[in-house]
Amino acid sequence: MSPNGSDRSPRRSMRRKLLSALTLGLVLATATGCSSNDLPRLGLPTPRDVQGRTVLFLWQGSWIAALAVGALVWGLILWAVVFYRRSRTKVEVPPQFRYNMPLEALFTVVPLIMVSVFFFYTARDENYLLKTSDATNHINVVGFQWSWAFNYDYQVNPHDQTAANVNGPGAYDIGTPTEEPTLWLPQGVTTEFDLTSRDVIHGFWPIDFLMKMDVIPGVVNHFEVTPTALGTFRGKCTELCGVDHSQMLFNVKVVTPAQYQAHLLALRAKGQSGNVPSGIVTTGAGNLQK
Repeated sequence: MSPNGSDRSPRRSMRRKLLSALTLGLVLATATGCSSNDLPRLGLPTPRDVQGRTVLFLWQGSWIAALAVGALVWGLILWAVVFYRRSRTKVEVPPQFRYNMPLEALFTVVPLIMVSVFFFYTARDENYLLKTSDATNHINVVGFQWSWAFNYDYQVNPHDQTAANVNGPGAYDIGTPTEEPTLWLPQGVTTEFDLTSRDVIHGFWPIDFLMKMDVIPGVVNHFEVTPTALGTFRGKCTELCGVDHSQMLFNVKVVTPAQYQAHLLALRAKGQSGNVPSGIVTTGAGNLQK
């Protein structure tokens, strides 16, 4: 009890809880293993293609808007807690704002404006990411239980929306759950992925390109990338597609255009000419239809 007879123990308890919460937040913020260079990307990897920069910008903008709204809401809550506490005002219930029409209109208009802004930027960037141009390089990505096949230089039939036309001179590469395949891409060249599956739904995600898309049986999905950085990166399946889903991994190797063409010649020299029709014949067995 204090000299004036009031009990300050609840206030002390609240201060201790607040200090503990701030300490925990500081520990979580500093113990994530992220460097100062990672912080601006807010958990996303560095984009390795032109289109990935758009994804990163949308991600950062969404977080900035969310943090701004959160700061405003928490600020108003703390302001009310501090300036309208009972021990300060000696009033049991502070003045209310019921039937304040301008204020209630503001509470309605501001969220509508925020949602409209989010919708505009999301729709704009989605249209950009999903558009397909006259790409100079086409790769048919075939998902199957439980690995990937990549058809290079295959001929696309624009009137066939169910599978890739395989009457091309191209080359192919294919993996197994124990031998990860490598997808080769030429730097600075726009490549269109045409995604097909022969068994179940898979998810094609070259991680450092910040773009992923479902691979659905009977449907051909498309998106484009323009790699900007040389190197080897990782990729994986993002849909739970069966017992070996966790091993459905692949590598992405970005090389110069000359090295890319040399790789296709090497595949043909090894007997991997032509294209895998669109996947496998026996689900899960890895038997190819040559």
